[in-house]
Amino acid sequence: MIKGVGVDAVDIERFRTSLSRTPSMRERLFTEEELAYVAPKVDPVPSLAARFAAREAVMKAMGLGLGAFGFHEVWVTRAESGAPSLAITGRALELAVDRGITQWHLSITHSALVAVAHVVAE
Repeated sequence: MIKGVGVDAVDIERFRTSLSRTPSMRERLFTEEELAYVAPKVDPVPSLAARFAAREAVMKAMGLGLGAFGFHEVWVTRAESGAPSLAITGRALELAVDRGITQWHLSITHSALVAVAHVVAE
């Protein structure tokens, strides 16, 4: 049974400006695994923006707002096939369990202008 749906879009240039203005944001927002995944990319910002959008979409799928859990409690992982999925831990996991959520579905994409994440909570 679907418990919630969340979608979020991030303006890539605005996100790039924020990261440039506050370099420590990368470590505050993203896990080491995510930073290692984007490190070899010529331009990692679109992928980071998509991962930020995924966190926001998770909050929306649970009916919560920004700050409901820490940014390192939800992150994007990738299967060998390249398919993205979510890792949930800590307070985010507690909130999911309280809502009866046992499974997550994630789709992320980006263009030159915008990154989008769509999350379904079951």
